[in-house]
Amino acid sequence: MRELIDRLEHEKILSREEFRALLACDDDTLHRRARAAREQIFGNRIYLRGLIEFTNHCKNDCYYCGLRRGNRNAQRYRLAKEQILWCCVEGHRLGLRTFVLQGGEDPYYTDDMLADIVRCVKAEYADCAVTLSLGERSYDSLKLLRQAGADRYLLRQETSNPTHYAMLHPPGMSLSARRKCLWDLKKLGYQAGCGFMVGSPGQTLDHIVDDLLFIREFDPEMVGVGPFIPHSSTPFAGEKQGDLRLVLNTIAILRLMKPSLLLPATTALGTINETGYELGILVGANVVMPNMTPANVRENYLLYDNKNRMDARVINQRLRAIGCEAVISRGDYIEL
Repeated sequence: MRELIDRLEHEKILSREEFRALLACDDDTLHRRARAAREQIFGNRIYLRGLIEFTNHCKNDCYYCGLRRGNRNAQRYRLAKEQILWCCVEGHRLGLRTFVLQGGEDPYYTDDMLADIVRCVKAEYADCAVTLSLGERSYDSLKLLRQAGADRYLLRQETSNPTHYAMLHPPGMSLSARRKCLWDLKKLGYQAGCGFMVGSPGQTLDHIVDDLLFIREFDPEMVGVGPFIPHSSTPFAGEKQGDLRLVLNTIAILRLMKPSLLLPATTALGTINETGYELGILVGANVVMPNMTPANVRENYLLYDNKNRMDARVINQRLRAIGCEAVISRGDYIEL
């Protein structure tokens, strides 16, 4: 294993068989080396992103997601522009300099409405970055939002295998459409983020290797990786959640593959383990996303069951306990 770790660190690539072996390994050297790689570039600094989940409506019916259109048990909500801006007021006061506007694919919010929200945030907080996570959108829509001032866009591919993609999504959705949207983000000058679930139904180690190879090809600025967690109102309600060790190994491999990545310790990781955020950081993650969604609707944004949320008020204490510090910074991607 240590020979593979050495080679990955220096060459940034392995064979498929070698990636599979490293994903399945239980040698903590992988985790230590990934943490050292993060510290070499970022020191003990961890970037914060204020997460604002402004709508839980979605037109899609993805089989794994609690926001799916077919979930009749969901308590739906939408935030007005003024509510979103108030979240930014509070977040900026707490030292957040990136806001992530996230929601389902909700047709209620037109391109013009979203562009207006982005422009208002950027006008009020010129020192902040705006990240969008709104699913697949047309090239023209993404262009308008970029022109309005959006800096970054997160869009997980969820899997890089077309057959597996079809197992997770209903007819009418395709991996080719998802990839086109990702490449459009690159063309438009966004800092682009992709990612995938670890342990999703039907996933094999080969599927994860496919994702690692796609990430190498796509060369994103950000990658979000977290465990699959089932939601009780989806077709995957009875499936097992993703394996913690496999998630941590995947994060560590990504850090060694691309040392400058913006790589979050995800909410899902903090949900399957009470110290999941810390564990993610200790294997190479360098981003945490405290939740700024208003308290009266926060519990209704449920991609999966039992969602844990990191509050901005306690994050500094938890980071200091593992020798890290939250920094007041946009936390832009570092080009090496």
